[in-house]
Amino acid sequence: MEDRYNAYVDRNVILEPSGSGVLSGKTFSVKDVFSVKGYKNTAGNPVWLHTHQPAAEHAPVIQRLLNEGAAMHGMTHTDELMYSLNGENIHYGTPVNPKAEERIPGGSSSGSAVAVAAQEVDFALGTDTGGSVRIPSSYCGIYGFRPTHGTVSVEGVIPLASSFDTVGWMARSSQLLEDIGEVLLTDQKEEPFSRLVIGRDAWDLLLPEAENAFSNVISELSSQFETTRVMTVARDGLDHWFQTFKYLQAQEIWQEHGGWIKKEQPVFGPDIGERFSWAGTLENQEFAHLAAHREYITKLMDEILKQNAVLAIPTVPGGAPKRGTEQEKLQDLRSRTMQLSCIAGLAGLPQITLPLGHLNTLPIGISLLAGRGGDRRLLSLANRFVSAMSDDLVEKR
Repeated sequence: MEDRYNAYVDRNVILEPSGSGVLSGKTFSVKDVFSVKGYKNTAGNPVWLHTHQPAAEHAPVIQRLLNEGAAMHGMTHTDELMYSLNGENIHYGTPVNPKAEERIPGGSSSGSAVAVAAQEVDFALGTDTGGSVRIPSSYCGIYGFRPTHGTVSVEGVIPLASSFDTVGWMARSSQLLEDIGEVLLTDQKEEPFSRLVIGRDAWDLLLPEAENAFSNVISELSSQFETTRVMTVARDGLDHWFQTFKYLQAQEIWQEHGGWIKKEQPVFGPDIGERFSWAGTLENQEFAHLAAHREYITKLMDEILKQNAVLAIPTVPGGAPKRGTEQEKLQDLRSRTMQLSCIAGLAGLPQITLPLGHLNTLPIGISLLAGRGGDRRLLSLANRFVSAMSDDLVEKR
């Protein structure tokens, strides 16, 4: 079968359902970091492929989906060892963004986002450490969800930075996104959210061309809550938060993969190679002050989101950049993007991105964050909101 959008590293990895349930009749693909019995993952790098053994068992998250009636169709591309947000891979090529073929799909769950946006499957699994489900979902105009850290098993999934890693999922409808949550999440749907918080400093990170992309959406979103408050989330600056995330994540990444990199000397793409080299310089450094800052951020977000509050921020600063964009511009965009995505990452919070913004023909997502453990309530809120929105504000899928 033709892979027009280069979403797959191997589309012949097929698993039939082992039961029936809410996902009966649905198909899904998975990022090439999830274990499938008898399959060797590439993790986006051919040296990884050649130095690792086939999996002995399916990852538990895959088995749960199969038990609920879904069929797995294919293994999708990823950035090398998941350490990028662009989706460009020098070894296996870059998946084509179906919503804007001249632009990048976003990463590192690039293939999964493209497979969903191209309607190859109904939904897909990815991993999200620094934004790797949320960002490609925004760039490809689909729904994406990162759960509360630790609520969905990461067993049988190649790690990047364990205290930040999550298993996330993507779909073309908010209803299916919620249905998947019913299968993978155990928290209860409690009383509905009543307060909306607009993160002023997060919205200030939008690129100039994106400043008006959500004006009608924000107005309609506010009408769904009893109160709306506009506030600065990070009084010490979101860039400060990003720096804390950047160093803590890099140290964990090197602890996880540094030994393998030293031994095997794999070739990485230039930007990813530079990040791994830099991460290696952090070995044995003491980051107690950063861990303390992360704890402060976690407590602050718990306070902001208490009493049934939801935080609204842009998922990304703008639309997907063009392929071949110079590294200086990509680095600026990465910094802005990570200032947005690090909020949920540092505090371990659930975040959903909704494809409700548009920059001419480019999709751009708006995100909602809830307090820790509010995953199913957040999915339910988003589904109700999208279902109630005006037809001219949401593309019905």
